[in-house]
Amino acid sequence: MNLSIIIPLLNEQESLPELHSWIAKVMNENNFSYEVIFIDDGSTDDSWQTIEQLSAKDSNVKGIRFLRNYGKSQALHAGFAKAQGDVIITMDADLQDSPDEIPELFNMITKGNYDLVSGWKKKRYDSVIGKNMPSKLFNWAARKTSGVQLNDFNCGLKAYKNIVVKNVEVSGEMHRYIPVLAKNAGFAKIGEKVVIHQARKYGSSKFGMSRFINGFLDLITIWFISKFGKRPMHLFGALGVVMFLIGLLSAGYIGIMKLHKIYSHEAAILVTNNPWFYIALTTMIIGTQLFLAGFLGEIILRTKNNEERYKISKELNL
Repeated sequence: MNLSIIIPLLNEQESLPELHSWIAKVMNENNFSYEVIFIDDGSTDDSWQTIEQLSAKDSNVKGIRFLRNYGKSQALHAGFAKAQGDVIITMDADLQDSPDEIPELFNMITKGNYDLVSGWKKKRYDSVIGKNMPSKLFNWAARKTSGVQLNDFNCGLKAYKNIVVKNVEVSGEMHRYIPVLAKNAGFAKIGEKVVIHQARKYGSSKFGMSRFINGFLDLITIWFISKFGKRPMHLFGALGVVMFLIGLLSAGYIGIMKLHKIYSHEAAILVTNNPWFYIALTTMIIGTQLFLAGFLGEIILRTKNNEERYKISKELNL
């Protein structure tokens, strides 16, 4: 199979028939063998009923329905697990991503030998203050922190080799950082393509300003995980040992100076009246706690089991 098109959605019943027709038209024009996997992330409208109707008419349409809303990352994770195509395309269901971009994205993966190609909505039709400016700031921070030189991390239109999606673990709200996760997994050839961004035709955006705050927090998380996720002891343990030694040496110095003054018959205050003693003691305690945090992190990594992060109520053609 040439293509798997994965489309997570939440309350997009109005756009689904038009999106399906558009995708089918592009696929037929290019003679692609394909599947379209809609992941209904807990919609409260008739989105699932619409997917069932499309699936009844077109065997290429497949569906996954969550019991409730779990988030875009979980929807992509479920879609990646089921995808069978040589090339995986992800796109949003709101018609702001153009299926006409798919053939070129497919060629960049198959002929250009990219591991991943991310769309870049260079010209946007969103609010300048509400979305464009925060997005530019967010993308700048993501580039500086991750080292992945993309202009638009948030673009939902992306193309992947099948092997990439099968080896990247998408959790939490990390869908924004799949290129970073791919890079950390060893897939170094990451490209970018300017894509058309269309004005929303139906409904309203499901994301507010909070996504940028969450995005920055996730950025810190992914930086930490990429650096120390497999070896937390390397960070917490090292910091703990350093702080403990500083505190221990400081306490030792205070004790030695106290003894020196006693034997020299000089006036000396009680050790417990010396504020530096408490600073040294606090440093030792914090160092011990950091060391234990690293130790516990190592134990958790070695004993954790992969818990189910979402519940699927129905599947179509899968």
